Amino acid sequence: MSNVPDNLRYAASHEWLLLDADGIITVGITDHAQEALGDLVFIELPDVGGHYAADKEIAVVESVKAAADVYAPIAGIVTEVNQAAADAPETVNQDAYAAWLFKMKPDNVADINKMLDATAYRGLADVA
Repeated sequence: MSNVPDNLRYAASHEWLLLDADGIITVGITDHAQEALGDLVFIELPDVGGHYAADKEIAVVESVKAAADVYAPIAGIVTEVNQAAADAPETVNQDAYAAWLFKMKPDNVADINKMLDATAYRGLADVA
């Protein structure tokens, strides 16, 4: 089974998010997602300052065998991107929860409560 930290929230589309004390969320792809994709070779990050609706394409991760869209877990404005992850995509394979992709200021921070907790995410058929 994939690593699913209890302190994060999850989207069914395999993004994880962490609410920081300043109200900003940090977002990345889950361990399950990076395992399914295989060795990542390219990451396209969103534009800082861009506003994205929930569940809309925000980034792309490509591996040697597939490309996958990354979706905004909740609506908000991108405040920062992790250029280090884009420059070295293999860091996501090494630790999907340390190699975040972007940070967002949510339109409504309460939307994080609509995301899956670790138990619910583990319960998804394709994660187990």
